[in-house]
Amino acid sequence: MTHLPTSSTRPTGRGLPTLPAVPAQPAPPAQAPHGSAEPQPRRTAFAEGLDQLRAAATTEPGRLRIIGALLALLVVAFGAVTAWQMTDRAAAADDVLTSSQPLSSDAADIYRSLADANTAASSGFLAGGQETAASRDRYEKDIRTAAEKLVNAAANSDPDSPSAATIAKLNRLLPEYKGLVERARTYNRQGFPVGGAYLRYANEKMQQEMLPAAEDLYKKENQRLRADYADATPYPWAAIALGIAALAALAWAQHRNYQRTNRVLNHGLVAATATATVVLLWLVVGHSVARAGLNDSYDHGVRSLNVLHDARIASLKARGNENLTLVARGAETKKVGEETYDAYDYDFRTDINALGKYLAAAGELADDASGESPVTAAVGNMTEWKKRHTAAREQDEKGNYQQALDKVIGTENATGECFDGVDENLRTALAHEETEFKRAAGDGRDALTGLSAGAAVLAVLGAAGAVLGIGRRLSEYR
Repeated sequence: MTHLPTSSTRPTGRGLPTLPAVPAQPAPPAQAPHGSAEPQPRRTAFAEGLDQLRAAATTEPGRLRIIGALLALLVVAFGAVTAWQMTDRAAAADDVLTSSQPLSSDAADIYRSLADANTAASSGFLAGGQETAASRDRYEKDIRTAAEKLVNAAANSDPDSPSAATIAKLNRLLPEYKGLVERARTYNRQGFPVGGAYLRYANEKMQQEMLPAAEDLYKKENQRLRADYADATPYPWAAIALGIAALAALAWAQHRNYQRTNRVLNHGLVAATATATVVLLWLVVGHSVARAGLNDSYDHGVRSLNVLHDARIASLKARGNENLTLVARGAETKKVGEETYDAYDYDFRTDINALGKYLAAAGELADDASGESPVTAAVGNMTEWKKRHTAAREQDEKGNYQQALDKVIGTENATGECFDGVDENLRTALAHEETEFKRAAGDGRDALTGLSAGAAVLAVLGAAGAVLGIGRRLSEYR
């Protein structure tokens, strides 16, 4: 029987292998309380995209993609801005021709019709019971013309605009004025002197309320016309700058391509350059032609029309005051300095002098014989009118009322003939200048036809060409 030794000493010799010592481990991090852990901040899509762009920029294919995208964007932006700016200018040029200038002429016709109606009413009053049908028809025609032009102006004005308020005022005053004239005629035919008072009251309503309102409407429509010219004529500098930038970028891209490949032409980039060049040339030349036409229409059309309208209005006011001189027969006076004058005769002299100034300006603005000839004839009529008026005033001051009346509204050698000559010649000059305006403004507007749409289409084609050109270069890396 075998007994194990009772000694605690490890026996020598071969035994179990000794395990290596385990190095000390770091303590685990302390756990944060539940719900208080701070998450790592997430990167934004923009930051990630920027990193990708930077990474792409380090390779030639990546650089080419970036260049292609920028070229396409620049060409499209050029086309879009060109289309936008030229659409605005084309619309303004069309408004000049079809809206604002016709409305300005309508406003002048309203003034002229009202002033002429007032003149016809005073002429008919002077004739008394012998008022001619022509004089009566002229008055009624002027009233109808003013009413029709007011309706047209109301239809083409904004409801809340100052012009709409002026038109409403004239529509209210017109029947009031006509009622006063009819009362004056009724009493005059019955031989009552109160008829003259009614006519003077009607004239005051016309001179102090209606004609100033019509003049205000005329000024507002002229301001609108000038605003349309201001919108139509400025050069589209933003589009031109983008066009130059696009061409410069395309030239740089082709030069870069040549340096790296020794290839002179890239068909896509050449096509993009050609379309951008066409758009830029079309933009500059087309707008320059349009600008020249519109400026010509203003210098030789609108300015002449405005002066001729003013001359016609001055002649109408002079004729009305000349008639009222005989109607009032000294009842209205005006003191200027130390001198006292017949109020209506003083106003006549003021108006006839203004007519002379307007005719001189119209003669200077006339640029051909067709425009100058009627103005010259009107000057001759005005000169004779002043002579006959002086003779009529001499008779009136001597107490020869009937002789003075014959020299003003008579059938032979009367001032009325001179007034009619001035008015007819001014009408002829206005028709000529209206034709000149329409021709020049129409040429200016037509020069912009198709530019907006053409620029947009060509820009898209140019952007496609740039992308295809860069794509052809990228295919060499596949």
